[in-house]
Amino acid sequence: MKALLQGVGSSFCPNYSDWFGVESGDAHSRNADRSVVSKFLQAHPADFSTTKLQEIIRLMKERRFPAAFKCYHNFHKIDSMSSDNLFYKMVIHVHSDSAFRRYQKEMRHKPGLWPLYRGFFVDINLFKASKERAAEISKNKNGIIGNTNDGSGLSAKDDLADDDANLMIKLKFLTYKLRTFLIRNGLSILFKDGPSAYKAYYLRQMRTWNTSAGKQRELSKMLDEWAVFIRRKYGKKQLSSSIYLSEAEPFLEQYARRSPENRALIGSAGTVVRAEDFLAIIGEGRDEEGDLETERGAEVVTTAPSSPSSFVKDTVQKNEGLIVFFPGIPGCAKSALCKELLKAPEHLGDDRPVLSLMGDLIKGRYWQKVADERRRKPYSIMLADKNAPNEEVWRQIEAMCHSTRASAVPVVPDSEGTESNPFSLDALAVFMYRVLQRVNHPGNLDKASPNAGYVLLMFYNLYDGKSRREFDSELIERFGSLVKMPLLKSDRSPLPDPVRSILEEGLSLYKLHTKRHGRLESTKGTYAKEWTKWEKQLRGILSANAEYLDSIQVPFEFAVKQVSEQLRSVAKGDYQTPITEKRKLGTIVFAAASLPVTEISIFLHKLGQINPKVESFLKDKDLEHNLRKAHVTLAHKRSHGVTAVASYGPFLSRELPVELTALLFTDKMAALEARLGCVDDEKVESRNEWPHVTIWTGEGVLPKEANMLQQLHSEGKATRVEVDPPATISGTVEFF
Repeated sequence: MKALLQGVGSSFCPNYSDWFGVESGDAHSRNADRSVVSKFLQAHPADFSTTKLQEIIRLMKERRFPAAFKCYHNFHKIDSMSSDNLFYKMVIHVHSDSAFRRYQKEMRHKPGLWPLYRGFFVDINLFKASKERAAEISKNKNGIIGNTNDGSGLSAKDDLADDDANLMIKLKFLTYKLRTFLIRNGLSILFKDGPSAYKAYYLRQMRTWNTSAGKQRELSKMLDEWAVFIRRKYGKKQLSSSIYLSEAEPFLEQYARRSPENRALIGSAGTVVRAEDFLAIIGEGRDEEGDLETERGAEVVTTAPSSPSSFVKDTVQKNEGLIVFFPGIPGCAKSALCKELLKAPEHLGDDRPVLSLMGDLIKGRYWQKVADERRRKPYSIMLADKNAPNEEVWRQIEAMCHSTRASAVPVVPDSEGTESNPFSLDALAVFMYRVLQRVNHPGNLDKASPNAGYVLLMFYNLYDGKSRREFDSELIERFGSLVKMPLLKSDRSPLPDPVRSILEEGLSLYKLHTKRHGRLESTKGTYAKEWTKWEKQLRGILSANAEYLDSIQVPFEFAVKQVSEQLRSVAKGDYQTPITEKRKLGTIVFAAASLPVTEISIFLHKLGQINPKVESFLKDKDLEHNLRKAHVTLAHKRSHGVTAVASYGPFLSRELPVELTALLFTDKMAALEARLGCVDDEKVESRNEWPHVTIWTGEGVLPKEANMLQQLHSEGKATRVEVDPPATISGTVEFF
């Protein structure tokens, strides 16, 4: 700015004070000199927040943390500036992840330290105080410190009244994730796709952060005003993200002046580090922004709580479309449901037209056809009558939502699932039974299909690797809501043994088939005869148990009513998704060192080549298909407590070497003995008495029972094969 003024000459600008206030232009270049940080640390703090920030910066400079403290003159306060009253913006930028790990260690020794974040902005006001003003501040400060036991070493004896030249500091935090993620990162969406797309973006961000319902409402009101303000000023010309603060700061300051609530919203400190969010849960039960709901107990809650305050409202805008899709399996009744919804669209309580596209009747690329229909009728409710079984399809639907201005709602059959599949064998049995009752189905998957059972097993395996909780949570995280279609009665009797056995036999045969032939049809290949025999047995067993399979299903009319009510709530914007289902942090159960399955498999193969006992044990275990995840548990919430799990936060996402020292096995389970290494020269210890990697369990055996292998070996009931020298595999510390 000074260079421009010099260029136009003294006749236009005889005195820089017209532009820069009472000081000369040199004192107000954009970048303040480095002495500002020193002055900041030497000055007496005017309040408790300033004291704590000084503590952070002082420690980081003393320990030489990789971070920058950049100061800029705050020209928005130009009218208030004088030699005794200076305003700056400080940007604290942490350059390396190592700083966070080192800082976490410091926090263990000094519990009163404030958390450290990747970067945030601070408004600083350095001013000289009169004796009276200094005495008043000193009194207030000592009162705060006197009531604070935070280990900071501050004393109420700090007397500010003796020196009227003391520089005083007043600061406020400018919430990092508010400005960076909700304002700056949303600029391109706002200018390219408009306010509705921007609203969808920032609501999705807040849902990802588990922002409380109250805070969402406050932020939404402010962000909607910001969108109107900045588009009115810039029109269609996008504001550059490099200068966004020059517009955002005046707007936010003006917004903050309207009420104390607005000031609290704009000025409160924010959290962006996952580990800190997790520690906030186990500490006071709520983080400093009020974003995280408290946990209601040690058990993971996945059902809807009774308190209205425990819900987040997900709103579908009426000026956009809605896609209803089905992550299911053939036989889940999606086509029958779509027909009922089309018959009585008024049940959705929405005046938008309801359309349906049946996958079995569409030739070519189904989802492209859906997108084309969405563009023709952008405000419609589209029933996508096709199974959407994997993440690739979900990504297509997400992209479609973005490109055609729509929201999407997944409808899934309700099932308790298994440890590795969102659908139970009971549900699979019902789906197969329904398919084999169909006649002349448009997709030719009915009782006349020679390989109908194989097709359903194929769909079932598309979901393999996710528990029901993981499956539901991912859908909610991606789409913001989840509708469950009732399927089985809760008071049903157990699945008959013949039904369970034929399904398990089919799953085993499917693994053998795909291992050798991939996606080759079951009527071809090595196991064609076995498939023919199995399909015939399946039909006979399901038919023999028809009365049972009919009795365990909820009435279809009831299911349609329940789904209609949930969809109506979504369409109206009244749908309420339980926080407990949406929260990632709330579902953290244990900390573990996650190991690459491929390397474990290679190691076991090599071990089998040099040890006949190992080779004999592994030959029928099919670990290539059965071993999907491998980890060494460090601490479990149920066994060791939530604090023990949280203590591994400093190592989160860090590489951890793991030595495999022995293989222990019985006829029911097997595990590798593990010895953990170090992260940054700090030894990582497991809270388990016997650290290990469970690699296999027999039918009906829970993975946690592998904890007993060492004791079983001492009793002569398990085999132990030493690995000498130990094999080392690098893992990653993760929360699950």
